[in-house]
Amino acid sequence: MSVTNQLLAVFRVDIEIQGLQSRLEAAERFLGEQTRKLADLGDQAESLQTQIRQLKATTSNAEGESARIKVHVDELREKMNNASTNKEYKALLSEVNNLKEQRSGHDEQAIEGLEKIEQLQGKLDDLESSKLDRDKVRGVAESDRQNRADDIADKLAELRSKRNQLVEDVPKHALTIYQELLDNRGDDAMAPLEIVDRKRHEYVCGSSMMSVPVEVAASLMQGKLTISPNDGCILYLTDDAEDELSKAFKK
Repeated sequence: MSVTNQLLAVFRVDIEIQGLQSRLEAAERFLGEQTRKLADLGDQAESLQTQIRQLKATTSNAEGESARIKVHVDELREKMNNASTNKEYKALLSEVNNLKEQRSGHDEQAIEGLEKIEQLQGKLDDLESSKLDRDKVRGVAESDRQNRADDIADKLAELRSKRNQLVEDVPKHALTIYQELLDNRGDDAMAPLEIVDRKRHEYVCGSSMMSVPVEVAASLMQGKLTISPNDGCILYLTDDAEDELSKAFKK
């Protein structure tokens, strides 16, 4: 068997392996996407919870200040009722009025805080609902990913074992060239030589679809490792193409 045919056998196994792995990778990408989205929802919910806690603390302080001022105002009114002079009464009244303004400000702050808390709580409830839905989707994605991994495990093990056996017979230099092309080009690491016109010796690279000289076809017929002069892939012959070329080169 020529080195090209040896590499072609490895290539076909590698394509099968990549096909199986791509299914698993797609499931892993989807799972990763759901995990990231769930984490993002969690961050948003945590941010809202922090805002709510801060607003509750601020609102509670405002309510506490309002209550404290009310107690003090009640005490001052009691003193006003017992004031012995008009001057003392007016002084107490002025202080009460100032405190009432302060209390009004604290009450407004408390009301505004409660309204904001209610708005943020509504958003948080929606987020929690979205988190539950997203968590269900993520659970399905995780199950699907595991099912795919289980489905292809045996086949992957079989293909990898087959590949290990195949590469044992491939010359190291050829395998090095092939592996580099596979890593960089994937499915385009190898391509068939296509015959456009046998009589006119017109051939094209099956990857670039650009013409190649007749020497390329001759090299392949001799069983040599042949690199496309157009895009650098490894060229090979299909059975039909080899039959066609054998007729041409016999003549």
